[in-house]
Amino acid sequence: MKQETQVLKELAKRVMEIARHPVQEERRELWRRHNSFVTTRPLIYVRTFAFHEILEKQSLHCEDPFYRGYEVKLREMMFRDTIGDDSIIEPWVTVDAVYDPPVELRWGVRTSLGEKPAAGGAAAFNPQLKTEEDFEKLVIPSHRINESVTRERAEKLCDAIGDTMDVHVNRGPAFLMWTGDISTDLAKLRGLEQIMWDAYDRPEWLHKVAAWMRDAILKVHEEAERAGDFSLVNHQNQAMPYAQELRDPKANAYGARRRELWGYMAAQEFTTFSPEMFDEFVLRYQLPILEKFGLVAYGCCEDLTHKIDYLRKIPNLRRIAVTPFANVPQCAEQIGREYIISWRPNPSSMISTGLNEEFVRGFMREHFRIFKAQRSQFDISLKDVETINHQPENVAKWVRIVREEIENCF
Repeated sequence: MKQETQVLKELAKRVMEIARHPVQEERRELWRRHNSFVTTRPLIYVRTFAFHEILEKQSLHCEDPFYRGYEVKLREMMFRDTIGDDSIIEPWVTVDAVYDPPVELRWGVRTSLGEKPAAGGAAAFNPQLKTEEDFEKLVIPSHRINESVTRERAEKLCDAIGDTMDVHVNRGPAFLMWTGDISTDLAKLRGLEQIMWDAYDRPEWLHKVAAWMRDAILKVHEEAERAGDFSLVNHQNQAMPYAQELRDPKANAYGARRRELWGYMAAQEFTTFSPEMFDEFVLRYQLPILEKFGLVAYGCCEDLTHKIDYLRKIPNLRRIAVTPFANVPQCAEQIGREYIISWRPNPSSMISTGLNEEFVRGFMREHFRIFKAQRSQFDISLKDVETINHQPENVAKWVRIVREEIENCF
């Protein structure tokens, strides 16, 4: 065990050297300006990539599952430093609080997909609300932290690396991001196909469930805020959360108000719903939650091309996702400079099957012309990269190519 903690300590030291480099503050200032409509060069963010193809399990030194998770995290932070994008390496690592009941029982019943038949494969929905009567099984949630188990986890990591880098305990509510956008959990609880039928067969009942979830999430957020458990690490925007209007992220800075933070939601499960039905069955229930936050980012992988007019209802909306499935010219024309575009080129054509430099350059030039014509404020997010074709060097190469095209165009 001592050997494993020494491994973590050495990794933490190397991460801290990266986190203290002046380039991190330069990137913070770029994101502060960019997210507040001050013109900068378009920023690049490699959000998710197939790190399992870069770090083989047999190369890990920690056997303890808890320590192993942080060994992977620290090594990923180190690899990120080699990519050359505009992501920020922060000088802390996070331990998530353990909730009572556990997160997977956040609604009183198990909220998860079925078993995956293969690692990294797909899973079928395993809904718990099979009948309308099953709604009575749901339990109104509360913000409750298992303090003893949370303290034990935090102390274990602090004992290993606490004298090297900050350990932030995430005490924020369990209902944030995918657990707090209504859409994700509604589909998990009821079934993706079933909510499509419900919108026609039992719309009043579907409204009842969505309204109940809205009120429950608001209740939990209010409890967490009163308890002082929101922190400045609880920003959520699928980018770097620095903005001139909000307080900077900071480890162990508790007592934050929602109005000081980025809020985030998506409605991927409502992709095939018409704009009117998207508004009726999910957005109207998300709005009261989002309105409490200082700034809001909306959208993940869904096509929002025909839903932007409805998103304008969000008074503090700042960022909109424009995904591989969206009509980019139509989105750019509608958004103009009213919101920041989080542009997400398709990872399959960018890097997942190899890196075609000529194609990437042409693709970037084509889309840069679209954004320039609309004077768009945009950043480029490479995300959901399930494979890099076992060529980790291509991640940095892709960033270099994109940056060169930015320099040539802007």
